[in-house]
Amino acid sequence: MKGASWAEGLRFGFGTLSVLRVRVERWDRAAGGRAMVTAPAVGLVLGAVAAGAGALVAWRAGGLLAAVTAVGVLAALTRGLHLDGLADVADGLGSGKPAEDALRIMKQSDIGPFGVLTLVLVLLAQVAALAGQFDASTGRGALAVLASAVAARCALAWGCLRSVPPARPGGLGAMVASTVTPPAAVAGTAAAALTLAALGALDGSSALRLPAAVALGTGGSWLLLRRCVRRFGGITGDVLGAMAETAATCSLFALALLG
Repeated sequence: MKGASWAEGLRFGFGTLSVLRVRVERWDRAAGGRAMVTAPAVGLVLGAVAAGAGALVAWRAGGLLAAVTAVGVLAALTRGLHLDGLADVADGLGSGKPAEDALRIMKQSDIGPFGVLTLVLVLLAQVAALAGQFDASTGRGALAVLASAVAARCALAWGCLRSVPPARPGGLGAMVASTVTPPAAVAGTAAAALTLAALGALDGSSALRLPAAVALGTGGSWLLLRRCVRRFGGITGDVLGAMAETAATCSLFALALLG
């Protein structure tokens, strides 16, 4: 199979991870691997839109409504894809059933009690953390939105490492599973962290604050990945979505604790 270009990977990423209309020229594992490495770029674009919306609302209506706006915009820009994955994984893990049965539960269209509870707690945590950041300053809130969006997509490359198998054939999870080398995952995350460090320095805050939040968020998603691989035997598209939301939430927790 001919290797995909980075441009083809970016188009794949925007086409699958956002509502933005792009022409996806390649739909194969080579392009999928590139997409997972460059996914933080998708996070920068979507995060910038959500941060701008949140900052505008914060200017007129305060931090709490700004936080709700930013979280809602990010969900809309992804069609709720990651939140749906989080709910499905919560139901699968919470079922206590063997891997095959848990995977079948995750494929069902309805959301069970574990999924509902997890969604409520995660969204409340994200809104509460962002409200505190927007209350501190509009710029700090906007950067927190951006960092959480980037952290969410940094997690995707780590979920698609060569050592992580797919849990089942078919679907987006099988398309991108085992397509990313560790050096590529490190490079993608490092590039995103450096970009956020530069933005943080321009804002006048610590240059290490945002990269630290991304690192902690990615670490949190890695713990979930290990649990899912042990429980399901590998990853699915739902697992990747759950990793993204876990990374976003952990990064916001980190920003709140870092002050």
